[in-house]
Amino acid sequence: MGEVVSFCNQKGGTAKTTTVVNLAAYLALSGKKVLLVDADPQGNASSGFGIDKDELTCTIYDVLIGSVSYDKAALSTAIKGLDVIPANTNLAAAEVELVTQRDREQFMKKALVKARDVYDFIVIDAPPSLGILTINILCASDSVVVPIQCEYYALEGVSRLVHTLDMVKERLNEKLVIKGILMTMADFRTRLTIQVIEEVRGFFKDKVYETVIPRNVRLSEAPSFGKPVYLYDKNSIGAKAYFKFACEFLKEEIKGVYDAKDGSGERAGFADTEKDTDARKLAGAGSDQRIFVY
Repeated sequence: MGEVVSFCNQKGGTAKTTTVVNLAAYLALSGKKVLLVDADPQGNASSGFGIDKDELTCTIYDVLIGSVSYDKAALSTAIKGLDVIPANTNLAAAEVELVTQRDREQFMKKALVKARDVYDFIVIDAPPSLGILTINILCASDSVVVPIQCEYYALEGVSRLVHTLDMVKERLNEKLVIKGILMTMADFRTRLTIQVIEEVRGFFKDKVYETVIPRNVRLSEAPSFGKPVYLYDKNSIGAKAYFKFACEFLKEEIKGVYDAKDGSGERAGFADTEKDTDARKLAGAGSDQRIFVY
């Protein structure tokens, strides 16, 4: 049965979406079968794979309310073994609609129950809030990864998130655990970055991953081209940092990912990018869209 891991932080700008997109890519490149669920109405994780949110006929919203099964909404990507259930602004309606429903916290769990038998990992990009949608995501999850940026307000609101996680575990999902804390957007030229990392590690102890994700221009640029950073610039500092994180996440070395020849259409783990995968159809060839998301 596949593991469901959600990525949550109610504070925006923590590199949460960047982390979900790039971790999912490396997990798939390692040979795992991965489903990325974009559960943020902004749909940034969808954009990160070149999916045109305005052209979607099925999204996670439709799966959540039971209109379609998860497999009808899942789109293939240019990376073999990685599928995406996209989102757009329609998902914002779920926050209102779920409030009056019976067992309103369990809709996401029910929507993904069959997907557990198909995928090794289901990774969920949660919205930057602690509303009913995020509670649904936590109820569906086995564990949570919390990205925290290396900045002054890093711990602001984290105590509230931890309190929410404890409450969900106590009342709704007793198996929920914090899988890890990931420090992001680090600028090691500043004393502040070092201080924040030390403070977070002092507070969360061994829950903090050894990998620290640096600020990197390539990480910021990749979403505007509808690609994970490995497909955009696999030799960039940001790409290699997320590769290291993926190895730490799996607790094993990912073999072969950086051994393939550049430019080969037959690289291990890749679909043929010249073929019309679902994501390429929705992206629209030659699009000049530029969306910068971190």
